[in-house]
Amino acid sequence: MQAIRALFALASVATLVLTSTPARAAEGKSGVALKLVVTNLTAPSVLTDFDGKRMLVAEQVGPIHLMTPDGKLAPFADFTSKLAITPGKFDERGVLGVALHPRFTANRRLYVCYSAPLRAGAPTNWNHTMNVSEFTAKGDALALGSERIVLQIDQPYFNHNGGRICFGPDGFLYLGVGDGGHKNDINKDDADKARGPRGNGQNLNTLLGKIVRIDVDKPAAGRLYGIPMDNPFAQGGGRPEIYAWGIRNPWGMSFDRGGQRELFEVEVGQSRWEEVNLIVKGGNYGWNLREGAEWFNPKKELAPLDKPYFDPGNAKFIDPIIAYENLAAFPQAGKGKSVTGGYVYRGRALPQLAGKYIFADWSKHFSLPQGVLYAATRGGDGKWRMDDLVPESHATGHLGAFVWAFGEDKDGELYVLTNQTGALGTKSGKIWKLVKAGN
Repeated sequence: MQAIRALFALASVATLVLTSTPARAAEGKSGVALKLVVTNLTAPSVLTDFDGKRMLVAEQVGPIHLMTPDGKLAPFADFTSKLAITPGKFDERGVLGVALHPRFTANRRLYVCYSAPLRAGAPTNWNHTMNVSEFTAKGDALALGSERIVLQIDQPYFNHNGGRICFGPDGFLYLGVGDGGHKNDINKDDADKARGPRGNGQNLNTLLGKIVRIDVDKPAAGRLYGIPMDNPFAQGGGRPEIYAWGIRNPWGMSFDRGGQRELFEVEVGQSRWEEVNLIVKGGNYGWNLREGAEWFNPKKELAPLDKPYFDPGNAKFIDPIIAYENLAAFPQAGKGKSVTGGYVYRGRALPQLAGKYIFADWSKHFSLPQGVLYAATRGGDGKWRMDDLVPESHATGHLGAFVWAFGEDKDGELYVLTNQTGALGTKSGKIWKLVKAGN
């Protein structure tokens, strides 16, 4: 999330669509409601299908539960003792991603991305190490002793971690990694002196600020994972794990289970623009040369430049499919503060949402729980439109909660994961299901 939000004073957002028409309020009633499924969580960060009958629910502070459709929870694993987090305060570290292997039913393997204490040999004064680890499930529990660390990425700060993981239709594991934290992706002090004067997003020799793709089934010599042969730098020129770059803070990443199986990622902006991106192999999404489709000014973040602050050579940048203004820069046009990624709706209960990308903004106010939902629709011309999605169960237009994440069950129905405080403190976390209004 934004450095300011990471300090619990987020820079804010609103709505202009760079490759489509401006966001608008949906006409008439949405026909959608939110049904409360689970309460008494802390900060739910992941919800994903487990066995077709139950779902896995991860809390950012460590516990992972099995959840039945009616909201009954049973313990599955607890990562609390493995984490580097600050309980009771806002934190972007913790259990950030969970993904079941595509052949989970047969091999019982699943992967967890979490924030561990800084490993031996990491740069001095850095903050923590992001682990992507493989585990084996035995019955209805995770065998923590089965951990095989697949990938480790040292992080200079507590924020801009990313950490969402998912398997693609190609069977490879995808990981979203933030730019290393603080703000503007530039040097602040000796804690991130390795960043260099041009930041991490455009630096092809680091995994910070990247979408990573690896093969967890066929480790290469000297590695705990394999490199897909068609990765952009598999043969050199950059880190071979890189799939796409120019990434700031990916707070949500998911594949569309239908359509063209596209990869959607959201990008929490610095001070002007929040983004939804379609990630493609070899794509450069601009950070920190660009925020939205503007030239970013790392020395004065609210004042975009009329040219890049360094020469990018022949680099080609990919525009977001949706970009909406941040309230810090556009206080009158604002729609929120920090984008939260979701899913393309492929369920059956809400046909009016079919094929739409459902996402959210964390909150319209940094100290008040005012998260809001949105739906993005692709038009016949390929341009995307962003509309308010107001649940009829929440007439105020906001959810009365901070929106931390989304989840998807085996049927393609969607869940909204919220928290009342915006911090890793009280048991105010809830899980809601998007349902037909009146049910």
